[in-house]
Amino acid sequence: MIVLDKIVMPKGFKAGGIHAGIKKAKKDMALIFSEKECSTAGTFTTNKVKAAPVKYDISVLKRPKHGLIVNSGNANACTSERGDEDARKMAEIASSFLGGKAEDYFVCSTGVIGVPLPMAKIEKGIKDLSSSLSPSSEALMDASEAILTTDTCRKEASVKIKIAGKDVIVTGFAKGSGMIHPNMATMLCFILTDADISSSLLQKMLGEGVEDTFNMISVDGDTSTNDTCLVLANGEAGNDEIVEGTEEYALFKQALDHILMTLACMIVKDGEGAGRFIEVKVEGAKSKRDAKKLARSIVSSNLVKAAFFGSDANWGRILCAMGYSKADFNPDEVDLVFSSSKGSIEVFKGGRPHPFSEEKAKMILQEKSVSVLAVLHDGEEKATAWGCDLTYDYVRINGDYRS
Repeated sequence: MIVLDKIVMPKGFKAGGIHAGIKKAKKDMALIFSEKECSTAGTFTTNKVKAAPVKYDISVLKRPKHGLIVNSGNANACTSERGDEDARKMAEIASSFLGGKAEDYFVCSTGVIGVPLPMAKIEKGIKDLSSSLSPSSEALMDASEAILTTDTCRKEASVKIKIAGKDVIVTGFAKGSGMIHPNMATMLCFILTDADISSSLLQKMLGEGVEDTFNMISVDGDTSTNDTCLVLANGEAGNDEIVEGTEEYALFKQALDHILMTLACMIVKDGEGAGRFIEVKVEGAKSKRDAKKLARSIVSSNLVKAAFFGSDANWGRILCAMGYSKADFNPDEVDLVFSSSKGSIEVFKGGRPHPFSEEKAKMILQEKSVSVLAVLHDGEEKATAWGCDLTYDYVRINGDYRS
């Protein structure tokens, strides 16, 4: 697998991103298109309050697709029957300009909740995009930029693999900065590949990959109404169809997992107001489920996040978060270690406070990327979660969001 240093368009896809007037000035609509039908896979928010485009995409998920249309600046969530009609109308408009049926296109929206879509602007935006699509990587960057909301940067990744002598590209781009919590995040993620692979295998791989990536990140404890992760594969690379249980299957899964992990960490690093990237590793758990519960509970705790903002080695907050996680573990056996590029320090050992230098701990925790290791000595399972600190800027950004 070759990790590429910039985003690359897979064969057979075209893209575009423009300012359609939904936002005041920034790009706010993106379109992805493939002449050849694509195998598809998708995962969506677990929030009971689902935005209209999420409901629409779930209803058409199993049908092959030619592309997807996305707007930012307006979530089309909590907009009742009109929202449902507008989501479908977006797909119908795309099909009228690009061919096929409405069901051949995914629809996604992100932004402010509770405001109807400005459909005149949406329609003009789709028309303009349809006539200006390009297979260039620059066009894909425009699309990547057009889906952002409070993000401060684009989130993109591409890898190249060889399958039976054919070069295969796997490329992903995402948005997400706030309203991020395990069981997806306030994120849109789109992965494009020219590999030949069935929808059923894509869905299996995506489901497994999301569990260990997007479902293990947290910025603020809120699960969005619009979370969507979609994969489209058009087979234009010309490889033999990937079959489960083969080396090709394992190689493609490695590539997909890399894209998911890279984008998940980019989302956390760009968390609203974030100053520090936090990695939490739990080792020695009785079960994978327990390890995940513990890691997610630690990284999701507002008190833990606040302690990291202050570079405070407050291990008591970590133990507290572990204790209410509902995971099965023995507190009397736990070890805790903080680390960063400045070194590591053990602060809790065998269920007891371990003497340590507060000065050294503060120096370690002042780095931009810090880690927590919790060793349980209960079993062999482990898990990792990712998050960020909780800062004054997070409150400022979200206090001003609608204005």
